[in-house]
Amino acid sequence: MITDDIRYIGVNDHKIDLFEGQYVVPNGMSYNSYAIIDEKIAILDTVDAAFTHEWLDNIQNVLHNRKPDFLIIQHMEPDHSANIANFMKVYPETTVVASAKAFTMMKNFFNTEFSDRRIVVREGDTLSLGNHNLTFFTAPMVHWPEVIVTYDSTDKVLFSADGFGKFGALNAQEEWVHEARRYYIGIVGKYGMQVQNLLKKAAGLDIQIICPLHGPVLTENLEYYLGLYQTWSSYQPEEEGTVIAFTSVYGNTKNAVLRLAEQLKAKGCPNVVVHDLARCDIALAVADSFRYNKLVLATTTYNANIFPFMRRFIDHLTERNFSNRTVAFIENGTWAPMAAKIMKESLDGCKNLTFANTSVKIMSAMNEESATQLNALSDELCHEYMIQQDATANKIDPDALFSIGYGLYVVTSNDGKKDNGLIVNTVTQVTNTPNRIAVTINKENYSHHTIKQTSTMNINCLTVDAPFKVFETFGFASGRNTDKFANCKPLRSQNGLIFLPRYINSFLSLKVEQYVDLTTHGMFICSVTEARVISNRETITYTYYHNNVKPKPETTGKKGFVCKICGFVYEGEELPADYICPLCKHGAADFEPIE
Repeated sequence: MITDDIRYIGVNDHKIDLFEGQYVVPNGMSYNSYAIIDEKIAILDTVDAAFTHEWLDNIQNVLHNRKPDFLIIQHMEPDHSANIANFMKVYPETTVVASAKAFTMMKNFFNTEFSDRRIVVREGDTLSLGNHNLTFFTAPMVHWPEVIVTYDSTDKVLFSADGFGKFGALNAQEEWVHEARRYYIGIVGKYGMQVQNLLKKAAGLDIQIICPLHGPVLTENLEYYLGLYQTWSSYQPEEEGTVIAFTSVYGNTKNAVLRLAEQLKAKGCPNVVVHDLARCDIALAVADSFRYNKLVLATTTYNANIFPFMRRFIDHLTERNFSNRTVAFIENGTWAPMAAKIMKESLDGCKNLTFANTSVKIMSAMNEESATQLNALSDELCHEYMIQQDATANKIDPDALFSIGYGLYVVTSNDGKKDNGLIVNTVTQVTNTPNRIAVTINKENYSHHTIKQTSTMNINCLTVDAPFKVFETFGFASGRNTDKFANCKPLRSQNGLIFLPRYINSFLSLKVEQYVDLTTHGMFICSVTEARVISNRETITYTYYHNNVKPKPETTGKKGFVCKICGFVYEGEELPADYICPLCKHGAADFEPIE
């Protein structure tokens, strides 16, 4: 009994070895069917053909001498629809309720569409049984095109078709999530967008019970199950962890995989799962790859391609829209290793994959070079885990400052004789009543001297379409000996200072009220005297500039250090601790060794 009026009439199958001819089900399957007993009686779905009489017995046992009025068919896969014709022979006066596509499929399966005793339902249609009122919602491609789900507003029950189902008979003693994940990823996983659409419909319903066509009826903690479906259908990882999926012919690739697994565990990876694709349940390997956020693919070059089990595995991933993960490669080859290239190309259609910078190449067996690569790969995959641990964290890492969300601006000023401008990334609103802006400028810059003398400046907010030439003009030359507006016809604000005619979305005119000496820099705390919005183009950020605007420095054949700000290359064995970049005026902390 599910509620006072809703009964379970499904069956358990412990004889099946492969569900849908491919999924191993050691604990069997359930084929769920339900009866709603009211003034009128509705049977929801049938069961697999092997259980005709057991199912019909279940119906008789719960209805006693009554007969059903409606047979509601939500899904036409034979494990749920095989007994429609048998049922209709026993209960010929029953009306069949289904979608139009389902009736077309009935014609294919049973050579009849039950045209004289049917109701075709569409999105939002309703059916009253007396006290119970049913509403039907279409769920195309979850995971067949004819699927509908049914909501009983009286008992607040969602009959969810194959949604929220799992492998395993109802009397199997196992945790729901593992077999539900394997079921969802394997069978429904391709159709994440369609599942998302169904979840949006479900969000508007008061659901207290979920009755799927496979697996247990869900009555508690429904937010947990709905949350998992939201995660799975949006292709987001459930947990932090690394899956290593491998094939190995003579054991050398396997040895590298096992070594990598131990390194990952030692460096703090919270979950490490290894699958030998020639021997494991491939559905479980696929499900784990969707469960965790990182995947390492390790295989041999085989017939100028990749080993067949790996090729099959990658096909399973791409077919199910594998995305939003970090992927790394280990390849093995005695004379012409090319597995890494082929594996990466095989994933071309996947979205939002981040490929590890380190790839491991094994020439037949591990050697010192491949062992070094393996260690570097484990460092890369475990970087965030190592940072989180006191024992392995760099606790004074200047790169953390680059995570602050800086914008980029041109500060214009005038020394009484000529106009000047420079690039800054330290502009902050510090109060809003009144509006005050803090601007920090390196004392090495001529603009610092000018603004200190005049107490006025303009802030020009640069946009993402600003070319590198703008940053080169205002960031890499001194206004003391350079006319930065020689090739520009600037405009002027009310304070007489320039604002740029292009590549800005707004500007602010500032009056310095307070100065704070910060040793190497000076902070100007200013009031706003004028503010204009020029356009709605997006403001450029420091990160955007580095990723999309700044040219990559030419370091080929050079040995030394490169400025992370402007790309200036310092050639030499050691960078002086007090070195200042001659272009952008940043110190030695903003240089990194040339790799």
